[in-house]
Amino acid sequence: MSQLKKGALLNYTTIVVTNVVGLLLTPFIIKSLGDEEFGLYTLIGSFVGYISILDFGLGNAIVRFVAKYRAEKDRKGEENFLATTMLIYSIISLIVLLIGSICYFNLENIFSDSLTPEQLEKAKIMFAILIFALAIGLPAGAFEGICFGYEKFVFPKSAKLLRYVVRSLLVVGLLFMGGKAVALVILDATLNLILIGVIAFYVFRNLKVRFKLYERSMELPKKIFSYSVWIFVFVLVSQFQWKVGQMVLGIVVNTTAVAVFAVGVMLGTYYGAFSTAISGVFLPRATQMTVANASSKELTDMMIKIGRLSFIVLMFILGAFMLFGKQFVFLWVGESYYNSWVIALIIMFAYTLPLVQGFGNSILEARNKLRFKAIIYLSFLILGTTLGVFLARAYGEIGMISGSVTGWLIVQNVMNIYYYKVIKINIPRFFKELANKILPAFFLTLVMGWFINYIPGHDWLNFVVKAVLYSLTYGAIMYFLGLNAYEKNLFESSFRTLTKKFKRV
Repeated sequence: MSQLKKGALLNYTTIVVTNVVGLLLTPFIIKSLGDEEFGLYTLIGSFVGYISILDFGLGNAIVRFVAKYRAEKDRKGEENFLATTMLIYSIISLIVLLIGSICYFNLENIFSDSLTPEQLEKAKIMFAILIFALAIGLPAGAFEGICFGYEKFVFPKSAKLLRYVVRSLLVVGLLFMGGKAVALVILDATLNLILIGVIAFYVFRNLKVRFKLYERSMELPKKIFSYSVWIFVFVLVSQFQWKVGQMVLGIVVNTTAVAVFAVGVMLGTYYGAFSTAISGVFLPRATQMTVANASSKELTDMMIKIGRLSFIVLMFILGAFMLFGKQFVFLWVGESYYNSWVIALIIMFAYTLPLVQGFGNSILEARNKLRFKAIIYLSFLILGTTLGVFLARAYGEIGMISGSVTGWLIVQNVMNIYYYKVIKINIPRFFKELANKILPAFFLTLVMGWFINYIPGHDWLNFVVKAVLYSLTYGAIMYFLGLNAYEKNLFESSFRTLTKKFKRV
C-alpha cells in the first residue's frame, strides 16, 4: 500500500479515534471543570491561537518546497532551503515571546468585563505556559512538514495518534485527581514538545535530512514568503472561522457562551476532518502534477475523484446529524447545549462545498496562486465576523456563527468563478459529476432516516439503534445507487485487504 493510501487510512483512523475519544472525554471534562472553567480553558487556547499565526505559513511552505526540490532532485537546494527556514523560525520565536509578554501584562484590560479576578489569575498562568511551548514548538514543528514533503505520512501521523491516546488517558487521570484547567494546559504543552522531539529524531535518522546553509542571500527568503504569506493569510482566515467567535463571546457575553460555542465548533470541525483526511495528503501530488504540467482535464478529473470520495463521507455525517444530532447532543452534554447542535449544523451546511473542493486549494498552493483566494477569503470573513459581533450582542452564540457563515458562503461562490476562469478547472462538470448518483442516494437515505427517527425512546440505546440502522441504510443505498465503478472497486479492494489481514491474525 502506498504512503498516500496509508496516509489517508491513518488520517481516518486518527479521526475516528480522536472523534470517539473526544466525544467521550468532552462531557467528562465539562463536568469536571464546570461550564465556566471549561469556557476559560477554551478561551485562553483560542487567544494563544492568534499568536500561533506568526508561523507565517512556513509549515505549508516546507511541504511545498521540499516536494518541489525532491521532484527536481535538487538535494543541495533542499538543504539550503531548510537551513534558511530554521533561521527564519528563530526570529519568529523571539517575536512570539515579545508579543506574548505584551499580551500577558494586558490580560486584565482585555477581559476585565467578562472574567473574575480568580479567572484572570488562572488565565495568566495558562497563557504563559502556552506561549513558552509555542515559542519552542513553531520552529520544531517544521519536521512534520519535511515528512509530508517526502510523502512519508505514516510515522508522523502514527506518532500524533499515539500522543492523542496517551494524552486522553492522562487527562482522565488528572481530572480524577482533582486537576483543573491549568493542569490540562501543562499536560498538553509537555506532550506536544515530546512529540516534536520524536518526529525530529525520525527526520534526521530515517530520512537523512540535513540543514546546511550554502549561500546567504535574500532571494530564497523572498521566494519563501511570496508563497507562505498567502498561507499565513489563510491561517488568519482559519482564526476568523473558528477562534474569533470564542474571543468575541468571551469579551461581550461570558465564558458559558464560549463553552456552548466551542462545543458546536468542535462538532463542526470534526465534520471537516473527515474530508481533509482525504484531500490533506494530496498537496505533494498536486505539486508533482504542476511540475509535470498536467492538463486542466487531468486536474479536473483528480478534483472530481477526490471530491466525490469526500462528498460520500460528508453526506453520511450530515444526514446523521440532521436526523439524530439533537438527541445526541442532549445525551452527550445536556439540554443546555442545544445551541451547540444548531451551531454545528450551520457549520456543516456552510462547510460542505469548501471541503469537497479541497484539492482545488492544493492546486493553488502547488501553482503558488493563493493570492486571490487569500485576499477574498480574508476580506469577506472579516465582514462576516464583524456582522457576527453585532449579532452576538443580541443573539449570543447563534448570532456569532450566523455572521461568520455569511462570509463563507459568499466567498466560496466567488472562488468557483476563479477556479473556472483562471485555473481552468471545469466547475460545471465538477458539480455535475459530484451530484451524479450521490445526491439521489442521499435524499433517499434521508427519507428512510426520517422513518427510523420515529423509533420511540430517547436514551443511549435508542440512539445507538437508530445510528446503526441509519448507517446500514446509507451504506446499502450508497453502494448500490450512489457509487460509480471506480468507487465500488476502491471499496471492494479495501474490504478485501482488511479481510486478508484479519484472516492472518
